Amino acid sequence: MKKIIGILGSTGSIGKTTLNIISKNSNYFEVKLLSTNNNIKLIKKQIKKFKVKNIIIHDLNSFNQNKIYFRKKNIDVFHDINSFQLSKKIKFDYVMCSISGLKGLEPTLKIIKSSKNIAIANKEAIICGWNLIKDELNKFKTNFLPVDSEHFSIWSLLNKQIDNQKDKIEMIYLTASGGPFFKFSLNKLKNIKPKQAIKHPNWKMGKKISVDSSTLMNKIFEVIEAKNIFDLEYKNIKIFIHPKSYVHGIVKFNNGLIKLLIHETSMKIPIFNTIFQKNEKKFKSKKINIDILNNLELSDVDNKKFPVINLLKDMSKELSLFETVIVSANDELVDLFLKDKIKFTDISKNLIKIIKFKEFLRYKKIKPKNIDQIVKLNNYVRLKIKSLSV
Repeated sequence: MKKIIGILGSTGSIGKTTLNIISKNSNYFEVKLLSTNNNIKLIKKQIKKFKVKNIIIHDLNSFNQNKIYFRKKNIDVFHDINSFQLSKKIKFDYVMCSISGLKGLEPTLKIIKSSKNIAIANKEAIICGWNLIKDELNKFKTNFLPVDSEHFSIWSLLNKQIDNQKDKIEMIYLTASGGPFFKFSLNKLKNIKPKQAIKHPNWKMGKKISVDSSTLMNKIFEVIEAKNIFDLEYKNIKIFIHPKSYVHGIVKFNNGLIKLLIHETSMKIPIFNTIFQKNEKKFKSKKINIDILNNLELSDVDNKKFPVINLLKDMSKELSLFETVIVSANDELVDLFLKDKIKFTDISKNLIKIIKFKEFLRYKKIKPKNIDQIVKLNNYVRLKIKSLSV
């Protein structure tokens, strides 16, 4: 029997990679739901190729402009996850949640009850709303699969177990490439242009995440994710700079053993292994690169070059709305940089300064209770920063 698949964010990088794997293993899967924000041209191609009968178009204008076209093609088209679930009672074997940004939190939360296994590639959802996600996972007995390469690696090193593992762990190490400017001097960093920052040396990624990688903010987010997913304290998670991106995760256990996980710089590998959990299929990969293995070049983070590393000292032990403040502030600052309104070095400098405002620090004591609370705070923080930067 074929596995029933749903992909939220099918026209993005992770969504396209997931569909690429499915297309090569079509005897195993049936895709029953795809979603996009407004990439109508691509989702039309995906619908045709995978014979999909249900789609969600999240952007309201795009939905209104295209709904008649799809319905004439006998495609059931919806504007949001709620309307889809009211109309369809599909139980998915596997759902990939890869909608970027905080707008991906609500669809991720809602789809949990309709899925046996859920792979979440949305950082913001895990960072800002993990407690809400965990409640839904427990309520509907849905299996969570970490798909980000670092968290997938740690999960694999823990024998694909998450709960009740923290007593076995002494330290987790996440690796960061250092981005395209790792060898730049501090003075040279001031003159970085957006077109330089969006070119990652090892990974093919979107503009925003590429900038986050170059400031190391992406790795700060991954530390917060790891803390949430594996129920650890920040003192048990460390970042190593590893420019070759060959090692993706290291676990030092309290019995003296140290395990590390290596794979090519391709998201196909984590995604493939979350879809085929029981090794039903083999993945064709390259031979071990002995040259890299003999010279991994791991190093500690230079906090002068990557000042955002100091943000981890300001984090609360318990998940709070302060994480939403950090995500929202960084999003707005990166957006301002991409629009050439602030310098590259201003992203980190302003972020560190802004999150220490009293009006934001108070959110350290407030635990997220619902999606609306997170969304409203996100909008407020972004508007506040935009007003400060005008």
